[in-house]
Amino acid sequence: MTKIWAHTLVCNEENYLWYSVSSVIDYVDKILLWDTGSTDNTLKIVDELRKKYGRKIEFKEVGEVDPNRFTQIRQKMLDQTISEWFLIIDGDEVWSKESIKKLTGLIKGNRDTLDSIVSPNYNIIGDIYHYQEEKAGGYQIDNHRGHVNIRAINRCIPGLYFAKPHGQQGLFNKDNVLIQDLSKDRRKFLDYPYLHFTNMPRSTNGENDAKVPKRAEKLKLEIGKRFPKGFVYPEVFYQPSPLCVPSPWKKMSKQTYLASLLLTIPRKIKRRIFKSRSGY
Repeated sequence: MTKIWAHTLVCNEENYLWYSVSSVIDYVDKILLWDTGSTDNTLKIVDELRKKYGRKIEFKEVGEVDPNRFTQIRQKMLDQTISEWFLIIDGDEVWSKESIKKLTGLIKGNRDTLDSIVSPNYNIIGDIYHYQEEKAGGYQIDNHRGHVNIRAINRCIPGLYFAKPHGQQGLFNKDNVLIQDLSKDRRKFLDYPYLHFTNMPRSTNGENDAKVPKRAEKLKLEIGKRFPKGFVYPEVFYQPSPLCVPSPWKKMSKQTYLASLLLTIPRKIKRRIFKSRSGY
């Protein structure tokens, strides 16, 4: 039976951590949930998660990190993982039952024939009702470009290791080849998106965002595309949660909307210029 663990490395993630962990935990065997110096309600939420899910969560406080130590901590998580596959699930990523079930089902059905699985995501911006256009996504894996990344990796890839500071971090094999550059035949694209809140405030303790590597510049003001009527949000948003868990159903303020409106048009023009020059 294929074992799957998840890695969740957090700092000040009170807004979405409960939903992130709860959305995947029934589909993995263990979550390594490590904290790098949270000062908001993240640790309270971790306590509530541990009460509910018990030994499925292995929690550790590792202290504050800089970009280089962040990568070292990722490597320590990898070194302690004994499952055949692992998922990288950040504290701002929320999966629907269908998307996580399809992902883990694909792993279990192809555990020895795949090295990794590429997943798309809706990059939430402004509020939970809007997402960023695909042209804003800066990643390209095989023929897929936009808001895509690798979230499922075969632990049995020889010599697997993390390298480079956070923000440039990559996962390499023993021959120093990035996993996204390994054979396409051993990589699968699974078109079941999750919600990614990377461009949203993940903590009410805003003054601490700057302590998290790359956090400050990820917060963007922009008018995104509105989810269509009838869009099905992840089930965890409708389930009971402790009082310390913030509601995700907050609309952007008028001030945020107006500021975003001013920035959106020049950003979209810039993306279209880039598209015409790059052929994307």
